[in-house]
Amino acid sequence: MLFVSLAKSIGSFRFCVTSSVLTLGGPGVGSFIWKPTFCFNRVSNLVVPIGRKWSSETGMADSTAAGSKLRLIDVGANLTDDMYSGMYNGSKKHEPDLDKVLDRAWAQGVDKIFVTAGNLEEAKRAVNVCKENDRLWSTVGVHPTRCSEFDTKSASPDEYIKELKAVLESSKGKIVALGEFGLDYERTQFCDVETQKKYFTLQLTELGAFSNLPLFLHCRAAAKDLHDILSANRNCFPRGGVVHSFDGTLEELNLFLELGLYIGINGCSLKTEENCKVVQEIPIDRLLLETDAPWCGIRPSHASSKFIKTKFDAAKKNWSENTMYKSRNEPQTLRNVLEAVAGIKELNEYELAETVYENTIKLFMS
Repeated sequence: MLFVSLAKSIGSFRFCVTSSVLTLGGPGVGSFIWKPTFCFNRVSNLVVPIGRKWSSETGMADSTAAGSKLRLIDVGANLTDDMYSGMYNGSKKHEPDLDKVLDRAWAQGVDKIFVTAGNLEEAKRAVNVCKENDRLWSTVGVHPTRCSEFDTKSASPDEYIKELKAVLESSKGKIVALGEFGLDYERTQFCDVETQKKYFTLQLTELGAFSNLPLFLHCRAAAKDLHDILSANRNCFPRGGVVHSFDGTLEELNLFLELGLYIGINGCSLKTEENCKVVQEIPIDRLLLETDAPWCGIRPSHASSKFIKTKFDAAKKNWSENTMYKSRNEPQTLRNVLEAVAGIKELNEYELAETVYENTIKLFMS
């Protein structure tokens, strides 16, 4: 028999084929759900395999009932930033503390972290950091605001590409994506639009087929152009990718979903009520979570802050190795991003975490 259950998340329907009687349930009505053989969630088009426990509240695989602990992957953290070496605007404020930062992340359920790189030198440093820890992986690519380096930091753009390829070739197994690259029209003072488009396309065409890696994409006020370049070069990224730190409109979200891309959410994606409305519409099976640390923390002024449950102490003046420092963000706050997204979507945190974890593994590690 077939039953229909009204999902709490965004007022959409779930359809499950089971051996139970026909049942209708929803908020304020109550629901009755037997183990399904398979289920489809209109919100996410998510299919739960046979034998996996189903949650009547969320329409997602239930991890908590099986006793699973929280598992998170931060798909974007800038761990080579000088702040983790104690340097702020060229001034030394404290001792390097990346090891303590990582310990705090692991304690909050973060299982893996992807260290983002924004140019050739950062890629080399990121790979070296990741080789020292089996829970860290790196990206390789040139950020749009640094694309002038193709003309200034090497004998030629082709030579710069060769050096990027050398890093990719020498570090197989520790690199999960190409990037961070894309387009940024909000900060063209660092690199003009045409230069950005030229060298994003060059990286896409030269490194895509060479590496067969998914993409870690940057997009600021440039969704249409980014979409058009990606559409014209779809053969260069057969494994797909993620638009990280997404803060665009619903229309822009749909542009990227049409390309089969995932959407990365961090504190900068959760500032306004309009941001939250867009996050609500992201299909659960296309959602990834990140911190973009040491940036993009969730501030008290953010519309999403009302959903935060876990509070992290931060030293206001004197640094301590045992707490966060001032406004410097850390991967442990991925827990807050999870809480915010779960609150916006009215989903169980643990179930959402498990689904997003599986999304991340599917994109980057399968």
